[in-house]
Amino acid sequence: MIPELNLKALNARDPGEMAQLGRVVRDIGFLTVTGTSLTAARVSRMLDLYRAFFQMPEEEKRPVDMARTGANRGWGAPGSEQVDPKANPDFKEVFDCGYELPARHPLASRNLSVYAPNLWPAVPAQFRTEIQAYYAEALEVGRQVLAAIADAAGDDPFGFAGAFDAPMALLRGNYYPERPGWAGAKDFGIAAHTDYGCLTLLAMDGSPGLTVQMSDGSWQAINAQPGVFVINFGEMLEMWTGGRVKATLHRVVGGANERISVPLFLNPSFDTNVAPPGSSGTILAGDHLSRRFNETYLHLKSKA
Repeated sequence: MIPELNLKALNARDPGEMAQLGRVVRDIGFLTVTGTSLTAARVSRMLDLYRAFFQMPEEEKRPVDMARTGANRGWGAPGSEQVDPKANPDFKEVFDCGYELPARHPLASRNLSVYAPNLWPAVPAQFRTEIQAYYAEALEVGRQVLAAIADAAGDDPFGFAGAFDAPMALLRGNYYPERPGWAGAKDFGIAAHTDYGCLTLLAMDGSPGLTVQMSDGSWQAINAQPGVFVINFGEMLEMWTGGRVKATLHRVVGGANERISVPLFLNPSFDTNVAPPGSSGTILAGDHLSRRFNETYLHLKSKA
């Protein structure tokens, strides 16, 4: 079973809740969380804005098409990503925005694609302001969960403290249309994959679709209403912790109903060394993330 934890209890370092968190990060890699500052009404309002954007005609979304850029900011058309090279491109649309560096930040002069300028549509009204506000709140929730993980492990042995001052944090709106009749065994809303970074904080509209691979190889459905969040961990965190945090395969096959989900992918600053503990080498978080993006986004794959 995928457990449900309460963030207020984690923030208070409740012994029982912390023990459950330690078990989840080691053995399952997925959980749901309640008790955050993001209410059901707040999340529903954000989901409605993404839905309104995705329902616009394609020609109205083209001005913010990320395929015209060298980064992952803006709208991604259906089939613009391929997380599994053995499957067909993913049958979904996305809208990505990320962390904006202050003008005088030391990283700003390096023109790193993971900190590329955001692209914002002119409509829907309030899209930019609402999404930016949600991004900031979700980022704080993600940081609280990471702090709890560090305490569950004991004395922050993985160096989380100070690693997220300029986070490569990406907020994504996913639109999964109903699964088409022509879809075959290699067609997915998003094929089986592990997330690339550290922590994913996922808001959902309550529509089913996400399944998680359990330790016995079976696929378990996981769903959440607005205001409840699905949290999972990525391959960067698994590597950074020497395997003490589990990155778990998950997928969306697609079904009879459309679906909106909004993950925040929380990752450390570009120059953070995420090599396993005791390693003599260096693996920069930004290099790892950039490589994985270049393998997934078709418009970046063609330029790599």
